Amino acid sequence: MAATQTRKSEPRITVRRELNWIFVDLNSFFASCEQEDRPELRHRPVAVVPMEAETTCCIAASYEAKAFGVKTGTLVSEARRMCPGIQFVEARHELYVEFHHRIVAAVESCLPVAAVLSIDEMACRLMGRERELLEAMRLAERVKQAIREKAGSTLRCSVGLAPNRWLAKIASDMEKPDGLVALTPDILQETLASLELRDLPGIGARTEKRLHAQGVSSMAELLAKSREQMHELWGSVWGDRLWYWLRGEDFDLGETEHSKSLGHQHVLGPEMRSVEKAWAVALKLLHKAAMRMRKEGLWASRLSVSVGFVGKAPVRSASAFGPGRSASWHREAVIAESQDNAMLIGVMRKLWESRPQGRQHEQPFFVSVTLGGLVSDAEHSLTLFDGEDRSDQRRELSRAMDALNRKYGMSTLAPATMMAALKAAPTRIAFASIPEMF
Repeated sequence: MAATQTRKSEPRITVRRELNWIFVDLNSFFASCEQEDRPELRHRPVAVVPMEAETTCCIAASYEAKAFGVKTGTLVSEARRMCPGIQFVEARHELYVEFHHRIVAAVESCLPVAAVLSIDEMACRLMGRERELLEAMRLAERVKQAIREKAGSTLRCSVGLAPNRWLAKIASDMEKPDGLVALTPDILQETLASLELRDLPGIGARTEKRLHAQGVSSMAELLAKSREQMHELWGSVWGDRLWYWLRGEDFDLGETEHSKSLGHQHVLGPEMRSVEKAWAVALKLLHKAAMRMRKEGLWASRLSVSVGFVGKAPVRSASAFGPGRSASWHREAVIAESQDNAMLIGVMRKLWESRPQGRQHEQPFFVSVTLGGLVSDAEHSLTLFDGEDRSDQRRELSRAMDALNRKYGMSTLAPATMMAALKAAPTRIAFASIPEMF
């Protein structure tokens, strides 16, 4: 009898492949909404602009336009040169809000939306067997199909799957348009090491430059840092959070987290390019920002104003305005923590009065107002004068005005000097917010 050879069973290796989040990112959202609503624009290069003017910039571009190098911030005149035949469409923000709600409903038909991060981004938490790779992939495909069927047949999204929401956003950016990428724990470190620093949410040009100055020029070098070193790199607990997130740990920021600043900006049309009308627009922007701040239960400790003037300095986009530009002006004031309209208007008026004078500063065409140093109600520090200067009554009045404005429209109750700007500075949608005014 031939001897039979037996082999010991090899130990079974279990690879963790669980996923906790689905992140949905709509592709070229504003431009895609226009193409969905207007079939004649489909398969054509399209750029969405705030107004019909050669001096303004694109706020969104279709993928057909992006193929020619057109992107957010590209000047209209430059986009026309880069992409002959490009179609410019004036933004219709009501339309984008309508599509946003359709998309949320479509995703909700597959699984609950845990967080709406912006008008074109949302995240869903996976539970139980949904966390298994194959089931999560099936769910993601269902979400993509539901958006096409229930929101718009031409709308496309990129979907990311990962152990935490932050990594899921990174995954959604890795394959565009119409992509689907899963960052499972077993491939996480290898995949992250292949990315660029700027691929991480929250790392822009300034942060990248600061990391380079501290000896970190690649993802591999960042991943090699200890938690203590990451804390030192960022100078705050944010570095600790990133260290855990990069290793797949899943935790939320918590209810105490909030934006550190909020504001609005507006490019003025030719008929609004006077100091008086620009001031009216600034008042409206402050009015809108203060309403948002009070709704979120926040208090401002800084107020800043920026104005761009028609001049000779080359400016590539409205977002480039800021201190140090010869065609722009910027001032900031540190204030006692406030929610009070009257106080904020008074501070902004003093800043405005310090603007540069002279012929070269008589034609403003860009205005930005920002409330910064925001703290929550729980963190708000009372001052010696709280309750002594009728500030409590003014806050209650502001909240009552906010309620009426949200119900009946922005112009229901507002400063009289703002009236000239009501139609000139309509509600715009930042990618991080979905206005309720519609």
